[in-house]
Amino acid sequence: MFVPLRTERLVVRAPRPEDVERLWAWRNEPEVAALQAWSVPFPRTTAQQHITSAIATGAPVDGDWWTAVIEDAASGEALGELVVRLANDARTAELGFSLARRHWGRGYAVEALAALIAHLFETFPLTRAWGALHPDNRASAMVLERCGLVFEGCTRLSFWLGDDNSDDWIYGMTREDWEAWRDRDRGAPEEVRLAPITEQNAFAVRALRTHHSQRAFVAPVLESFADALVPETVDGVTAVPWLRAIEADGRTAGFVMLALPDRVHRSAYLWRLLIDRVHQRRGIASRALDLVIEECRALGATELTTSWSEGKGSPGPFYHARGFEPTGRLIDGEVEALLPFG
Repeated sequence: MFVPLRTERLVVRAPRPEDVERLWAWRNEPEVAALQAWSVPFPRTTAQQHITSAIATGAPVDGDWWTAVIEDAASGEALGELVVRLANDARTAELGFSLARRHWGRGYAVEALAALIAHLFETFPLTRAWGALHPDNRASAMVLERCGLVFEGCTRLSFWLGDDNSDDWIYGMTREDWEAWRDRDRGAPEEVRLAPITEQNAFAVRALRTHHSQRAFVAPVLESFADALVPETVDGVTAVPWLRAIEADGRTAGFVMLALPDRVHRSAYLWRLLIDRVHQRRGIASRALDLVIEECRALGATELTTSWSEGKGSPGPFYHARGFEPTGRLIDGEVEALLPFG
């Protein structure tokens, strides 16, 4: 039988008969069902079948989908579901999840799914966990990424729902991936510094990777290197790139690139700011930005500009929180913002 998994805020448990109505309700919410593997109206009989089967099975078993309920540890309210299908003698696990709309945006899906993934790797001879989703479902992609899964590719026009079909994004995690993600540094580093890019650290800088969902907002390092090699000309002046590695406690954790102020532009331009997926959520970006501002002042800049694309996962909120104000201009479709040094 499935022993409930307890996290800081949640309980992941086996379903009970009263969960039929709850599952039926959230699976019929149009926003929940959008981009999922079911359509609305979702039949109550199907909800009954899912819960009845999961109760009878009692725990994940090879060859079948199994449903667990995500419950608020304090109130006992059912918030959503996790689903898992073991295969290949419990050596692979396909994952899925959904929450009632009113519980989105609070990190519940990440907290619950991470607990389930740990349980699966610790309990079964698992070599791989994976999930698939619609490319437009960026919120779910971000959940998988925050649980450590890696984007593996896109299968084109491979998923069918009724008469409609779409591409599928595939995310996966091997046992080695999970162990590395489990053991990664999570706390704030003691030291963050900007280091020149040299022959000694260039490979580590090139190896930096954001989450796949973030690639719509920040270019990969090699593209930045190419931009620096052949910089653009703005207002008749060719940009002068300034590149640094971001080190956290001596480890290469990110990359920053500026266009330096020149005879026409008094602003330095924050061209790239990238933190590797493994080092995100440690406060490194904010501390690196402080160092960038110090460097800009030393170089004679009176302000710092940057730009970003809007959308789910955009860095816009980060820059707003640091005092950047939109100028009202769009730069190649991106919002331009300015931070005066005062």
